[in-house]
Amino acid sequence: MIIVTILGILAAIVMPEFQGHIQKARESQAKANLKILREAIERYAAEHNGIPPGYPSNNPTSVPTNLTLNAQFFTPKTYLSERPKNPFNDIGYIYVLNNTQTLNEATAATIPSSYGWLYHPATKTVKLHWTGTDSEGVKYFNY
Repeated sequence: MIIVTILGILAAIVMPEFQGHIQKARESQAKANLKILREAIERYAAEHNGIPPGYPSNNPTSVPTNLTLNAQFFTPKTYLSERPKNPFNDIGYIYVLNNTQTLNEATAATIPSSYGWLYHPATKTVKLHWTGTDSEGVKYFNY
């Protein structure tokens, strides 16, 4: 009985610190995955006369689509070999906004939680689709 009590006390001491490390690991992974996505977007644009991925036929006056982005990025795995996942919801799908939408927190709140990332081709901006703040008080949206 004494051993069980001691183990319970140790677990109560260690668990909060362990959870803090898990949180920081997710934050680091989110930043790393954002960097991968941003570099892929820039690389694609550099190779296509400044036109970012997502536009059908690389025509920036057309409506960008998720289907086009996926084809440009992942077929034949030229820019990304796999979808980086949002470490908070474990989802790699990218929501593509159209040119008339603004990528801000209000817009992000209207997008289904079945997406891990938000992408605005007109500004070549990609954001983490997750609410709240990190362990240092920075909004995840501002990563």
